[in-house]
Amino acid sequence: MLQRTVEVDIYVPENLLGNETVHLLLVNDGQDLAQMELESNLSALYHKWKIEPVIVVGIAAGEERLLEYGIANSPDFKNRGNKAHLHSCFVLDELLPFIEKQTGTIISGKKAFAGFSLGGLTAFDIAWKHSDIFDLVGVFSGSFWWRKKDLSDGYTEEDRILHEMVRETATKPALSFWLMTGTEDEKADRNQNFIIDSIDDTIDVIKELEKKGYKRPEDIFYYEMVGGKHDVPTWGKAFPKFLEWAFAK
Repeated sequence: MLQRTVEVDIYVPENLLGNETVHLLLVNDGQDLAQMELESNLSALYHKWKIEPVIVVGIAAGEERLLEYGIANSPDFKNRGNKAHLHSCFVLDELLPFIEKQTGTIISGKKAFAGFSLGGLTAFDIAWKHSDIFDLVGVFSGSFWWRKKDLSDGYTEEDRILHEMVRETATKPALSFWLMTGTEDEKADRNQNFIIDSIDDTIDVIKELEKKGYKRPEDIFYYEMVGGKHDVPTWGKAFPKFLEWAFAK
């Protein structure tokens, strides 16, 4: 599908008896999970009986990350994301069957998709369009700015592609959302309202979801990390909180 070798790291819970409910979590930009000490975080959560068994699959981004990530069939104003549909097809048609075969485990529980920055935007897009497969979405510092027009080209907030996608979807996909930003994610403030764009854009996604009938906190959990930056250490700190929300015992 992607015409390249895709590296995946699969974290399988130990000592499965075969009669448990086992969940699945796919993570875009999975190359960062080791740096986040995912293995020890999972162990700690299992040890404290905080979460149910979950197979975590980190999907490493390739050299064409800026083309393969994004919203399928809706590239941004620089034509980034023009291969996002191929990434989507890879996940659905190749990766999911491979995971069950590789682990020999039937995923009987929830399926979640998460990602960081542009990988988070992509996870949202795939889950939104395939809610028959996915139940939960986790987005860390999501690139919800993804837009059709450059700022210097008469841009308005209506040009944000994901917001429009949510607005124009006729149905209400059966999904729950965990969205996170850091107060120091960036410095940019397009509309000069003294709130950084990543927070503004995420809050506006929540508003669009609420218009669709999703409720807080039942369907949408928003976590704003004070001092959180647009980096792996910040997302690593937030990740156990997401795991606990998604797969709580």
